[in-house]
Amino acid sequence: MSSALPTCPECGSSNIVKNGKIHNGKQNHKCKDCSRQFVANPQNKVIDEQTKQLIDKLLLEKIPLAGIARVVEVSDVWLQRYVNHKYAQVERRVQVSTQKRGGLTIECDEAWSFVGNKGNKQWIWLAINRDTREIVGVHIGDRSRVGARALWASLPAVYRQCALCYSDFWEAYETVLPTKRHRAVGKDSGQTNHIERFNCTLRQRVSRLVRKTLSFSKKLENHIGAIWYFIHHYNASLHV
Repeated sequence: MSSALPTCPECGSSNIVKNGKIHNGKQNHKCKDCSRQFVANPQNKVIDEQTKQLIDKLLLEKIPLAGIARVVEVSDVWLQRYVNHKYAQVERRVQVSTQKRGGLTIECDEAWSFVGNKGNKQWIWLAINRDTREIVGVHIGDRSRVGARALWASLPAVYRQCALCYSDFWEAYETVLPTKRHRAVGKDSGQTNHIERFNCTLRQRVSRLVRKTLSFSKKLENHIGAIWYFIHHYNASLHV
């Protein structure tokens, strides 16, 4: 004889149906009157620091949040809240090594991405120091002159003052980068190889940037936070 279903903790209704199982295998229920989902006799699980540190590492790999939740055995809801908070705390400014004036060369490029649907395009503008391989400029937005200006503004002052800048022929660069220090080149020139290679790395490590994926961002702030989170990790890894 099957056990009786619990009553809804929200409205007290007994009009309850089974609704799959949660991450730890416990039976999930749904109230047909108020749509509340719940488990009987829930127990609050304390997520220890070791698990959080593992999650921080997994966020740097091409693994969707649902996959991370399964691996570390936490709920999707808890993980989403944790990620929302973490990405909100990520600094939106590059952290790079100090450089002297003169002899600096950067490569600039922009990579396509989207949030929610492919009609909501978000372009990732990037600049890389050719010698140190550090990402020295970042902006996420549209592909207009506004985006190019924001990329330029994100560069540390020493790069704006004296760096030689290589980019593709996208017209927005011509209106922003200093004419005497700007070189527009084709991909076959090899002058933008480093930034193009980084774009590939970014797509392979941040799951929400893979072109054909179910892991795309649904929230712009998390999209931006995930990109900045990886860039900070990438720059820091260059100095280990």
